Formats: sequence, C-alpha cells, structure tokens
Amino acid sequence: MSIGSEEEMSDSVSEKQKEVEYSLRKRFHKKIFSPFARALNRYELLQEGDKVAVCISGGKDSMLLAKCFQEIKKHKKFSFELVFLSMDPGYNGHNRRLLENNAKLLGVPLTIFNTDIFDSVAYVEKSPCYLCARMRRGYLYSKAREMGCNKIALAHHYDDVIETILMGMLYGAQIQTMMPKLKSTNFEGMELIRPLYLVREDDIKRWRDENGLEFLRCACRFTDHCGSDVNELAKRELEDVSKRRETAKIIKELKKINPYIESNIFKSMENVNLDTVISYKHKGERHSFLDEY
Repeated sequence: MSIGSEEEMSDSVSEKQKEVEYSLRKRFHKKIFSPFARALNRYELLQEGDKVAVCISGGKDSMLLAKCFQEIKKHKKFSFELVFLSMDPGYNGHNRRLLENNAKLLGVPLTIFNTDIFDSVAYVEKSPCYLCARMRRGYLYSKAREMGCNKIALAHHYDDVIETILMGMLYGAQIQTMMPKLKSTNFEGMELIRPLYLVREDDIKRWRDENGLEFLRCACRFTDHCGSDVNELAKRELEDVSKRRETAKIIKELKKINPYIESNIFKSMENVNLDTVISYKHKGERHSFLDEY
C-alpha cells in the first residue's frame, strides 16, 4: 500500500510537519542536518542520478532519516530520486497504525509492503533474530530493486557505530566497524548507505521530544510485551540487545574519565596502523605480520 504521493503531501502540509521541518532547518541544523549532509559528502553516499530507497521501520531514527532526505532534496544541488519504503514483517495493529499515522503526520509518502517474517522465524530454535534481520535486509533489497532503486538507506547513527566497535572487541574478539556504505554481495549493483553515521542519538531523541513525536519503540513479535511476559526464546535472543546496552553503559562510564572517549573510539577505525597488528583479514584471506617480518 502507498500513503500519499509527493504531490498529495505537498498539497496538505500539516502544522506538525511544518514545525518538524522548521526545527531541522533551525534548532537542529547544527546537531542533525549538518552532520547528515557532512556524512553524505565525506563518504560519497549520494551521486547524481541515484534512486534511493529510504527504509522506514517506524522508529525515531528512520523517520528522522526520511525528513533529512526530504530537506536536502529541496537544495537541488543535483538530481536524485527518493522512495520511502517500509516493510511490515507482521506488526500488530497498533504498531501498523502508528507507522501509517506518523507517515501522514510528517508528510512522508510511504510505500508499505507486507511479509510474513515474524511468522517464519517464530519457531526457529537457533538465532531467530539473526535470521529475521537477514530476511528483512533481503526483502528490502529485493523490493527496492523492483522499484528501480540502486541504493537503500538505513538509519544507523554514530552511537550505533561506536557501540559496534567496542562490542566487537569485548564480545567478538575482533576489530571491526559498521561501515558508512557497503556494496551488496547478493544483489548486484545495489548499495547500502548510512547517512546518519555522524549524528548522535541524544540529538535524535531531543528532536523527537521537542517536537512532541511518538514513534515505534518495541515492534518485534518476541517483545510485544516489552519484558512483562517474554518467553525463554525471546530472552535468549535479547542477549545481543543487552550486550549493546551494557556496552553503552561502559562507554558512558568511560566518558566520565575521558570526555573524548566516544570520538576516540570512532576515530580508532580511521587510524589503524597495520605495522602494529599481529594479523588481519582482507577479502576473507588472513594475513600475519610474519608474512613480511
């Protein structure tokens, strides 16, 4: 289903939409829109002629991403197209309505397509959340390509990046980061971009709260009750969420000692010295310092 077109949306701009868009241009220009535009430029995320599927989950991050893209398109520095795409993996009625209502409220011409992912992974015993994420990504790529897009945009932000870096070290015994863009290995010619890469989550929360907005928070079938009656499978699968929260707490505590800890974690992935690395992988092949010792 589609919720309005660009023309229909422009003809019926709500006061809330005006307020939200004005806030991006004024109050949150420095903290949100500028980092968004800077990421587009620094990592070359957007090119002339691109058709981007902006993927909307219904949460605060993805709805902000949609508004940032709409705002930058008004600048008309070069030609590109946008599609606002949302996949319903089996949301309950309340979550589906909240997604649709927010799209109308904020003037986002959303295309929603249905899948049965929640039903498909409900009885998977091992790593249903991992399978769900993989299936979601695959469906989004497939639908975006069907609509003529060459890129999908996801709403991961700066805090997601630094938490991923530290989680990899503490829980995965590896050094890796969440990349600002990736070429798809399964969908030739398609690319994933993360334009909120330099935007802080606290600023996104302030944007949400100061505009009086309410977005999806707990949409997963496993966590519909958000902790009140979560089954054992859900509890096991929520370990990754707990690890991320624990990592965020560690970063918060370290910041009390060193106020630059977050930027240092982020920049560490830009300053890797291979002369001091014992071994590393490149394109799946492992290399050792002994190779050239």
